[in-house]
Amino acid sequence: MANGSRQAAWEFFGAELKRRREDAGFTQVELGSRVFVSGGYIGQFEQAIRKPQLDVAQRIDETLQTDGFFERTWRKLIDDKRYADYFAEVVELERRATKISTFAPTLVPGLLQTATYTRAVTLASNPFVTDEYVEEKVAARRERAQMLDDATGPVYWSILHEHVLKIPVGGTAAMAGQLNRIASLVRQRRVLVQVLPYSVGAYPLMGRMVQLMEFEDAPPTAYTEAVYSGNLLDDPALVKRVQEAYDLLRAAALPPEVSLALIESAAEDHRRCASTT
Repeated sequence: MANGSRQAAWEFFGAELKRRREDAGFTQVELGSRVFVSGGYIGQFEQAIRKPQLDVAQRIDETLQTDGFFERTWRKLIDDKRYADYFAEVVELERRATKISTFAPTLVPGLLQTATYTRAVTLASNPFVTDEYVEEKVAARRERAQMLDDATGPVYWSILHEHVLKIPVGGTAAMAGQLNRIASLVRQRRVLVQVLPYSVGAYPLMGRMVQLMEFEDAPPTAYTEAVYSGNLLDDPALVKRVQEAYDLLRAAALPPEVSLALIESAAEDHRRCASTT
């Protein structure tokens, strides 16, 4: 679905929400209190400024007795089977973000991955899948990453733990290529990357992958990931805490130019290992 038609569909979602809310005799505040969001959020849903999470759409159906209408509409609008259900909404939000900030404690973030790196990660978790399945995952990730090549795309800032540079995902030659890809994006000024060195020791958000997203017309959100599950945070107080933790990570990380040198040095180390095997 093209971005224009997708937005029009969300506007229809919002218009229907407003109509059915008013028919049921609820104010925005009253409906919000019943589905555990603020009345302001209900207003943003109705204006298609913000998209509800799936559980909120389900609670709206229960409260307004709409026989699953909003859940079905939500699933149709966020219906990309190439992504896990818990991540599909994040992909939708990335398309609208003006700034994306990530912290990666173990793996290169998806938007920075090469095809070879993605294949290796996919097969490590799914050793019995078909080649078609793997290539579908690769194509989906490369499609997401195209935003980094777009002059109108979001500002992208990533903090990588030094651990990420050391693990030879896909082999040493593949890892050298992956780090060269990151260095190239940095040198082209398409992304800003910092490395959090081992010497920092304990750090905020210890071991947790985090992605922060900012928007022109909606409040920021934060996404964290666990084992085969994800958590999209939009409560302002929680998002603020994540932003503060991310600021501490930025302060502890190496400066961008030092980080770039370390990334390129790690790439060379992997390349030397590949040449001797």
